[in-house]
Amino acid sequence: MNHEDHKEHEGLSQAVEGLGRIVVDAGLKVHRALGPGLLESAYEHCLAFELNSRGVSLARQSALPIVYEGSKLDAGYRLDLLVENSVVIEIKAVDALTRIHEAQVLTYLRLSGCRLGFLINFNVMLFKQGLKRLTL
Repeated sequence: MNHEDHKEHEGLSQAVEGLGRIVVDAGLKVHRALGPGLLESAYEHCLAFELNSRGVSLARQSALPIVYEGSKLDAGYRLDLLVENSVVIEIKAVDALTRIHEAQVLTYLRLSGCRLGFLINFNVMLFKQGLKRLTL
């Protein structure tokens, strides 16, 4: 682990880090079972099922309001999965992840107050190619 990686992980609680490990393991299991080629919604359903089976509480398609001028506004943003009110998961099934996908998750982290997020693209041959961990 290089110095930047270490700094990235500083300040996250052991509980959140533990949830992160569960998310990655569950995502890997879903990817091994289903492989690439399905719709995002299918992966979302299966990942939610897998996380629930591990005793993890989560919310699917949770509304994420924007606070503007002191008012909460529902701008239509939805978190694919919010794990234990601590970890944001954004699921994709695209040819390739881009910087805009990363920016989306970082924005969701800022708006939600969460510090750890995962961008998971299931449309890859190897799970690790589609996995991006992001922190604030």
